[in-house]
Order: sequence, then C-alpha cells, then structure tokens
Amino acid sequence: MTADVWLPVPADEIEGLPDPAKSGLTYRLWDGGQEFPADPADCVFYAVPYMKGTEVAVRPLAAMTSVQVVQTLSAGIDHVEPGLGALRPGVRLCNARGVHEASTAELTLALILASLRGIPRFVRGQDQEEWHSGFYPALADKSVLIVGYGSIGAAIEDRLAPFECARVARVARSARATERGEVRALADLPVLLPDADVVILSTPLTDRTKGLVGADFLARMKNGALLVNVARGPVVDTNALLAEVGSGRITAALDVTDPEPLPAGHPLWHAPGVLISPHVGGSTSAFMPRAKRLLARQLTRFAADDPVDNVVLTTG
Repeated sequence: MTADVWLPVPADEIEGLPDPAKSGLTYRLWDGGQEFPADPADCVFYAVPYMKGTEVAVRPLAAMTSVQVVQTLSAGIDHVEPGLGALRPGVRLCNARGVHEASTAELTLALILASLRGIPRFVRGQDQEEWHSGFYPALADKSVLIVGYGSIGAAIEDRLAPFECARVARVARSARATERGEVRALADLPVLLPDADVVILSTPLTDRTKGLVGADFLARMKNGALLVNVARGPVVDTNALLAEVGSGRITAALDVTDPEPLPAGHPLWHAPGVLISPHVGGSTSAFMPRAKRLLARQLTRFAADDPVDNVVLTTG
C-alpha cells in the first residue's frame, strides 16, 4: 500500500509540494477521467477535480477507505456532500477559502455595474448600430445588502468601498461584529430587504439557504432593486424570480442559475432585466496560482502531521 495523493493538476506544476522521497507521498493525477489513476483505497489526500460536478466529485469516495483529507478547489462543498456518508469517521473536508475571493468579488462588481449602467443594452445597440443615450442608475449613493458574509462577502465589500455607496448591510447565518460593522442574522432579512437597492447573494448552499430567495424574499425587495447571485443557483427559486422580473419590478444579474447549465429555450435567457454569466465567478487567471498555493500549503501541513486549514466539517 502507498500513501497516494490525488491531484487534479500535475504535481510537477505545483511548486512547494512535499518531496515524495522524504514525505512518503505518491502523487497521482486525476482530473475526473473515467479511469482512476490508482487504487482509491490507497488515497490519503483527495483534491477534488474543479468544476466537474457532483457525479465526478463523489465517484471515488466510497472506495477511499484510507482517505484522511478531502480538499475542494471551490468555495462551496455542496457538490461533495452527497458522497460524505460513504467515508469513514474522522475525514476532514476542506474548502478553498482564499482561492476565489478576488475573482468572485471582481465579477460581482462587474455584474452590478453592467446591470445598473445598461451595458447589455449598449452591446446590443452596437450590434444594431443604435445609440442608446440617456440617464442610467449609478452604484454611487445606493444601499447594498450582502447576504452571506464569509470571506467572499467581505471581499465584495472591500471592492464596494470606492464606489461611494450610501451604506452596506451584511447578513450571515448568525449575528456578529466585524471591523467594518455589524453583521445581522438571516432572521433579520425581512426588515433589511425593503431598504436595499442592490441585494448580493454570496451565501453557501445549505439546507437553510436552498430556496432562501423565494416569493416572500423577492416581494420584500424594493421596486427597481437589483438581485445579484454569485452563490449557487438553488439559493433562488427560479419560478419566483421569473415572476418578479417579468413584471419589471426588479432586475437580476446571475452568475449561477437553477437549472445549471441553463438549457436552451429556458425563459431566464430572455427574461427582461436579467443579465446572465455562465458560472465564471472563480474561473479566471487568478484561480490556478492560488489553487496551487493552497494545495502546496495543505499538503505541507498534512505531511508534517500539522492541522490543515479550511476544515469545514469532519465526518463521523
């Protein structure tokens, strides 16, 4: 038996990995292909292939009888959770905190600015040689509500700072204090939503947040408000959203949808006031360098028998 590490990128492309001769680790490349690179029972550290879906992510888990750490390269862990019941107790599940914050926050601001300033209309106008002048909403002086104030939510607020927003409210699973100000609990959403011009969703997908943005949530949003989803598609009830944007009462910018990928012919594609990007919040040139640094750091700690970072849960 060997102490295998399954990686979705070649080990020789990751600077700083523990020396196999000294650590006893054997690096195996697996990016979700049909064939496994070795016996899953020998894997002690499993880095999940990125953006390959639940079926790929969980496929080897039941056979990984020696695994100690499962490391995602995404901020969310919902694509791995269905397979956790097959693991023995004591396996640490780690997320990719620190990898996606910059890219996702960038896209969040891009979606907000594009939606408010009418960029999609300008692009279509350029195709048709039409000049759409006039006054458009600005982000300046708007009230923003961030629903899901983890590391990505905080990174979004960092990038909102220069835009002269009237105020930023923060909501997380539970209330707490931060250097920037108060974080309110999810239970406070009913009193916060009516005052928000822009509502940003950056919350993990959990049993509590699935369908969080339903008819009641949307009805509490003010007329003309913008909903921005960079979390997960199922956080939003798609039918409820279609009803609201169809009426023209609110608009939406979505990097994630339910279903996803959004199939051809789905009414969201052509819903009024909806801007869609294809789940590319973390998929930028910033991803791979940060992902490699995370893997090197985690495996260095693992090889030294030190606690690994970003532990979301431990099976058992």
